[in-house]
Amino acid sequence: MVLALLIVALLGAAFWLRSALAQAQAEADDREAAIRAAGSHALDLLSVGHRTVDSDIKRILDTSTGAAKAEYARNVTTLKETTLRNKVLQTGALRASGLVSMKGNVARVMVVGDAVIRWEGSKQPPQERFYQWNMEVTKIGTAWLVSKTELVL
Repeated sequence: MVLALLIVALLGAAFWLRSALAQAQAEADDREAAIRAAGSHALDLLSVGHRTVDSDIKRILDTSTGAAKAEYARNVTTLKETTLRNKVLQTGALRASGLVSMKGNVARVMVVGDAVIRWEGSKQPPQERFYQWNMEVTKIGTAWLVSKTELVL
């Protein structure tokens, strides 16, 4: 009888431990996914070219939601016209990203990147620009999307 109780207790503890480990892994996976989503979105913002402007804009809109998506949608026409008119070739690089905080399905991520901007056919030398954002990332279904961006000066 004591042996049976001991086996039941060990099985219960093993089940609880397995459940706790699975929960911890799911939380770690969410943290990593939120950081990746913010970094990928920043890279999309930093990489826009006149030859690919439609797909570049689509990527930006596809990786955003809420206020961020609404803001980008309002500026699509201007971004496209300026990019095409000036024959912009902007190439971005992600330099760092890290989780600031996470509560439920909302994470705040700090992202740092830079871009080299060229103008096809122009003799103007390329310009390098540096950016730092606080991004709010929200889990919608199984996807993490940027819901707010704040450029840090």
